[in-house]
This record gives sequence, structure tokens and C-alpha cells, in this order.
Amino acid sequence: MSGVIESDPIPLLAPYQLGKFKLAHRVVLAPLTRNRSYGNVPQPHAILYYSQRAAGSNGGLLITEATGVSDTAQGYPDTPGIWTKEHVEAWKAIVDAVHAKGATFFCQIWHVGRVSDPSFQPNGQAPISSTDKPLTPSNDGEKITPPRRLRTDEIPQIVNDFRLAARNAIEAGFDGVEIHGANGYILDQFMKDQVNDRTDEYGGSLENRCRFVLEIVEAVANEIGADRVGLRLSPFADYAECVDSNPKELGLYMANALNKYGILYLHMVEPRITNHEKDECLHSLVPMRKAFNGTFLAAGGYDRHDGINAIAENRTDLVVYGRLFLANPDLPKRFALNVPLNKYNRATFYTSDPVIGYTDYPFLE
Repeated sequence: MSGVIESDPIPLLAPYQLGKFKLAHRVVLAPLTRNRSYGNVPQPHAILYYSQRAAGSNGGLLITEATGVSDTAQGYPDTPGIWTKEHVEAWKAIVDAVHAKGATFFCQIWHVGRVSDPSFQPNGQAPISSTDKPLTPSNDGEKITPPRRLRTDEIPQIVNDFRLAARNAIEAGFDGVEIHGANGYILDQFMKDQVNDRTDEYGGSLENRCRFVLEIVEAVANEIGADRVGLRLSPFADYAECVDSNPKELGLYMANALNKYGILYLHMVEPRITNHEKDECLHSLVPMRKAFNGTFLAAGGYDRHDGINAIAENRTDLVVYGRLFLANPDLPKRFALNVPLNKYNRATFYTSDPVIGYTDYPFLE
């Protein structure tokens, strides 16, 4: 099927049963870092931000911004955490507001690994990773602190941090968690062979490099139930110099390996390539989609037309929207009516302002 005629029912807006969660449509709010959780504590202004998008979603799935699993997980200013009682209590009001608007809400849990520096780390220590290879300095004269390679006996502690974060998320009222295994952060740093230079059971072969991620998946699934767990991966991406020599093999291995754990969904990011190669880009996740037994989510700069076609052609079950949903809190309605979208302002994506570029994007009405 090459596409859909506009007069047909819109596949992107058809209902979907995500495990126990009934979704009104296939449009998902992407996890979007916003740097407005002062001191790593979610703030009251996030209640309005998320509830706006929950109201606009009108029965869809929302995924939180990436949320730290521990005090070593941080790498950016004012990103939220979920490792303390204070964090859990702060999230509760946000989750309640989202549920009051009828949306399903998952918390994305993460650890940045080497994408950090001592200013974000407890006691000013070096960030941790699979490796001790530092990132390349972006400016002349910039000083980069090399990460500290995790000892084999330390890895279970990081697995446990993810498990406890998942437990805390459920205590805060979230419907489930998405484990962040993409975008060059610590799970990616273990999976990809251009970063992971270990010689223990967590390095070398593809199976060994993926072991850490699968241990986290298993621990989290055992803690809160596999039917509440998703995983985000970006095998083709090169964020933070995290590259694999055979991304397709990596993606397929993970898609197949995850079936053992019966998790709810796999959320994969498409490669970023030029527009004239768009068709190849859109089809690049199809082998992983076919291999994975659960619900498949695709992200990667989709617009309305791309999303409609991806669902119509059965290339994904749900489509994840970031910048468009950030700027259009009622994005599914705008898609349904096929009306113009608010333009996003990239300059306000990562500021600390509690309103501008955050909760001031207008609804249609």
C-alpha cells in the first residue's frame, strides 16, 4: 500500500490497544528534555505543560522527558530525577493532572554515562561509562574529563538504580516506564562497538555488549511487570560519538532478544538522512519491526503525511512526535482537521523559563 487517500479514515488517528492501555489514536508525545526541573526536582509548571498536551492528546500516550535514575545519571542542567522521595512526590501532581485529562503516561528513565562532567557528579567525580575514552572537545581549549570505566562488579548497582527508578515511577502513579537506551547515553555506550572497548563479559561480541541493557530490561520487568515496560533504541544514530559498525545487526539482535522478556513496546529512532533518501529512511526499521513481538513505536522527524503512511503501510504501530507536539499541544486534533501547525522556536527548547516556549504555545480554539 503506497499511501492513503485523504477522504479515507486517517490510520494515524485510529484507536490502538497498547497492552492494557486503550489509546484513542497512534500519535505519541516524544520524551523531550526541557531543562526546567530546578535542582532535578519536577516543578509545578510541569503540571500545566504536561496536562496541556494530555488534554490535546485526548486519550493518547505521553512519554516524559528523560528522568535520571541516580545522582550519577546527570549531564545537563535542571533535568528531572526519580531517585528520591522528593522527586516521587513532585511527580505525583504531574501524573495526576495528566490522568485527569485521560492520557496514558510513561516515565522515561535514563543515565547519561560519559555525556557529563564533574560539575554534575556527586563530589565532583568523573562520570561513569563502559569505557574511559572521553568525548572529543567541541571547542579549542575545552577541557574534557575522561569518564571512569565501570568495574564489572559495579555494573549490578547501575542495573539496580534502573530497577528502583522504575519502582519509584509506579509509586508516583505512572502507567509504566520507558528505559532510555538511545542517543549516545550509557546503554548506547555499552551496545555500540565504537565506544565499548571492554574485554570482560560486557564487551567484545554483540551478545556481550547488549548484556547490560538486557539485564536492566529484565530487572525492570521483574520489578513492575513487563506489560509496563518500553525501551528506546537508536542503533543508526551517532549521538555523542556513539557509533556501531553494523547498526542493522545491532537493531535486529536487540529486537529479537527483547522478545524473551515480553516487554510492552520497542521505540526506535530512524536514521537521519537527507530528504531525497526519505523512502529508504522510512523503511530502515522494518526488519526490527517484524522481529519484535510487541508494539512498535517509530520516531524520526515525522510529519502528518509521513505518519499516516507509516501506519497505513504497517511499518509501525505508533508514531512519536517531538518538536511538533512541543509546539502544538493539540497536535492530534490539528492532524484530524489538517490545519496549519504552530511553528516551534528552537531557541526556547532548553531554557529555564517556566512559560516562554513551554506553556505559551496556543491551542486551536
